[in-house]
Amino acid sequence: MIPRYQTVLFVVLLVASAAMGVALWQLRERAHQRLLSSQDSTPTQAPEVAPAEPATIYVANDTDGSLLAQVQQLPLPKDPGARARAVLGKLLDLYAAPDAGHPVPGGATSIAQVFLLPAENLDGATGKEESGGVNSAAQSAADPKQSGPELAVVNLTGAFVAGHPSGIETETLTVMSICGTLHATLPRVTEVRFLVDGQPRATLAGHADLTRIYLATEAMPTEGVR
Repeated sequence: MIPRYQTVLFVVLLVASAAMGVALWQLRERAHQRLLSSQDSTPTQAPEVAPAEPATIYVANDTDGSLLAQVQQLPLPKDPGARARAVLGKLLDLYAAPDAGHPVPGGATSIAQVFLLPAENLDGATGKEESGGVNSAAQSAADPKQSGPELAVVNLTGAFVAGHPSGIETETLTVMSICGTLHATLPRVTEVRFLVDGQPRATLAGHADLTRIYLATEAMPTEGVR
C-alpha cells in the first residue's frame, strides 16, 4: 500500500506541473500577440506593371538581307534606358526563337545595359567618347538636362558575342536592326555605340566594326510595317 505522504506529494507535483503548463501557454500566447502587433497590418501593395503599348522593332531576315519593321505590344518602362533595353531584349528574343529568320542565340539577357548620352559629348574627329567606358556613360546618362540628339551606348554580353554567327551580312543585320529599333523606340537616339562587357571591342564576330559610331537613321526597313 502506498504511504499517505507519497500520495500527497504526487498530487502536489501533478498540480504544479499543470500550473506550469498553463503559465507557459499563456506566455506563448502573449509573445505571439506582441509579434503580431509589431507587424505592419497594411496590405502589401502589388508592384506596378508597365502598361502594354505598341513598339516598332526592326527584325532582320537572312533570306533576302532585309529589315522588316514589326509592331509589337510590349510593357515598356518610363525610364528611357530601361525602355531601350526592353525593346532590344524583345528583338533578341525573336532572334533566339527556333523559327527565327535571323537566328542568333542569346535572347534578352544578351543586353547588359543601355546608356543614353548627349550626342554633342562626342569627339567628332575620332568618333569616340571623350572619357570612354561604361562609368562615364552612366554618369552622363544621369544628367536630366540633356534634351537634344542622343547617343545610345549598348553594352552587350560577352556570351552573346561569342555565340554570334560570323559573317559580314549576318553581323551587319544584327547591328543595323539594333540601331533601327532604338531609333524607332526613342527618336532622339541618332547614334549608337557598342561595348562588350563594358569594354570596346573591334568586331562583333570578326566582321561588323564595333569601334565606330553608327547613325541610327541608316537602319531603315526595306519593307512595310506589319
